[in-house]
Amino acid sequence: MQPNKYLTGILCCLVATISWGAMFPVMSDALRFIDPFTFTALRYSIAVIAFSALLLLREGISAFSLRGERWVLAWLFGSAGFAGFGFLVFLGQKMIGLSGALTASIMMATMPMLSLLVVWGLRKIRPPLFSFCFILLSFCGVVLVITSGDLYAVVAEPANYFANVPLISGALCWVLYTVGATYFPKWSPYKYTTLTTLLGLVTVFAIDIVLVLLKIIPQPTIAAVIEVFPHLIYMALIAGFVGVLCWNIGNKILTPLNGVLFMDVVPITAFILSAFCGAVPSRMQTLGACITTTALLVNNIYQRRVQSAALIVATRAAEIHIARKIS
Repeated sequence: MQPNKYLTGILCCLVATISWGAMFPVMSDALRFIDPFTFTALRYSIAVIAFSALLLLREGISAFSLRGERWVLAWLFGSAGFAGFGFLVFLGQKMIGLSGALTASIMMATMPMLSLLVVWGLRKIRPPLFSFCFILLSFCGVVLVITSGDLYAVVAEPANYFANVPLISGALCWVLYTVGATYFPKWSPYKYTTLTTLLGLVTVFAIDIVLVLLKIIPQPTIAAVIEVFPHLIYMALIAGFVGVLCWNIGNKILTPLNGVLFMDVVPITAFILSAFCGAVPSRMQTLGACITTTALLVNNIYQRRVQSAALIVATRAAEIHIARKIS
């Protein structure tokens, strides 16, 4: 891979994850005025206009055609990425309260480990044994973050930790969406981003309408939308349009296995911004975040070495085979 192209991939993933790290503190304030379901629908309705305009300019109207394409699969991945992630993560953050931004951002750092399991399930590529050890170590770090080191409280008051279930589920949904791009190798990042957003919004609005009709969430008011308008602009155009597009471009270059490693940047950014807002992580939470980050980095280095060794073996085998044919 050309150095300039590789650097572009790194910069794109960094821009995406930095913008996402900031979105959790932003959402902490927005969730005081509006529910996460309505906010997600409004956010991506704005973002998809920008996505569509960019795709139209770059690839023309023909890029929107789904004839002969696996549109059902694209809809499933889009639903996971935009309905699943948007609804579940911010629902969990709202359930936790003031410290929700920190906890939610750290849960996003589990994505590299979740991606190993997703690739194993979808692609039948089994992670090496050592990777499972790193998964366990990463999980231990997450537990420290969730409990602040008080493991007994999980058993004594399990209801207090129920909000972490949608957070982990949301993180898994985004991993599915990220890995889903590999099923569309001929699609550009612009096309994958735009079409999955458009298709995913069908699911977003369908769920929203059902929840409003069942009176599970209130019907959105103009006053609430005006109140969260600044938050909406950031979430739609920066974390949404810029963040998601840069993420898909970066992962197209680096591959999802390497791209998801940049999710470690999300909690770092959120920690810094949350500290300014008064939500300072405890020592045990900081230790847990460091353990999770270390596990992810060591696992990535280990996997790179395994892949390099396999490539060397394959190259030597090919050279021997060619030499035998010549002789």
